Amino acid sequence: MLILIIVLAIIFDFINGFHDAANSIATVVSTKVLTPFQAVLWAALFNFAAFFIFREHKVANTIATTVHEQFIDLKIILAGILSAIAWNLLTWWYGIPSSSSHTLIGGFIGAAFAKVGSWKVVIMSSLMKTVSFIFLSPLIGMVLAFGITVGIVWLSRKANPYKADRWFRRLQLASSAAFSLGHGGNDAQKVMGLIAVAIAYQKKIPFHIGDMPNWVPVVCYSVIALGTLSGGWKIVKTMGTRITKVTPLEGVSAETAGAATLIFTERLGIPVSTTHTIAGAIMGVGATKRLSAVRWGVSVNLLWAWVLTIPVSALMAGGIYLLLDLFF
Repeated sequence: MLILIIVLAIIFDFINGFHDAANSIATVVSTKVLTPFQAVLWAALFNFAAFFIFREHKVANTIATTVHEQFIDLKIILAGILSAIAWNLLTWWYGIPSSSSHTLIGGFIGAAFAKVGSWKVVIMSSLMKTVSFIFLSPLIGMVLAFGITVGIVWLSRKANPYKADRWFRRLQLASSAAFSLGHGGNDAQKVMGLIAVAIAYQKKIPFHIGDMPNWVPVVCYSVIALGTLSGGWKIVKTMGTRITKVTPLEGVSAETAGAATLIFTERLGIPVSTTHTIAGAIMGVGATKRLSAVRWGVSVNLLWAWVLTIPVSALMAGGIYLLLDLFF
């Protein structure tokens, strides 16, 4: 079962990569700074480069400590991962940019609850920190992007429009790289936490993130980069064009705001959604033109998907756990 968990966790990591590839490349593709193939190659490179920067694995530790250790077993972890894979594939199929982070957390909690039948399985401080940033991460991204866009417009108000556009296209390469670093650093760690806690359970030792085998982060960062390389074009369309039309200047603002939010939350060990963050940032740049420039109807639909991800994943994982418990 441990081997099955590791294999499925790696599959989830790959799915996370192509599911969230749109977050890293949507704006740089929609502004035609890079072709889709160039963009995914660029994003994948910096997804893996995050391995060399984020070495403390704080997000992995938060994921692994969402459920009290004494209630964890391999069936709970397996049910959580299966639920997360199912939800990610479903939302990818319909082009809904949901959160890979929150579906994994919801699945982990739902399976543990199905086993014990009580909220005492959950470490509420970890859960509340994660839930609060469902709303805070897009809000932070939105406010930062709004402020960065207004600042850039003011600073470049006397610039030649043609030259300015050319510079912003170049700068968008740097901002998209920074966002991909944040994406890799935050998202690759999520399955690392579950693999590490599964290994600790199998070895019958107390969980500590520092005891995680060295191959786990190397594999997770590599696989999420490969997943990003495979694309995710349905969600690119939603993120890159349906929320608001994005120029190179606005792409720089959105990606810079998103990168800053992701790197800040990674340092705090908070597993936030890259999807929520960049969507909020895109809304922020759209709002600088006029509020009607943002397609709020699309944004409301995204919000529903975000809110439903944890409870739906929890219910699915609870059902999967009960099925597993019948046979194992």
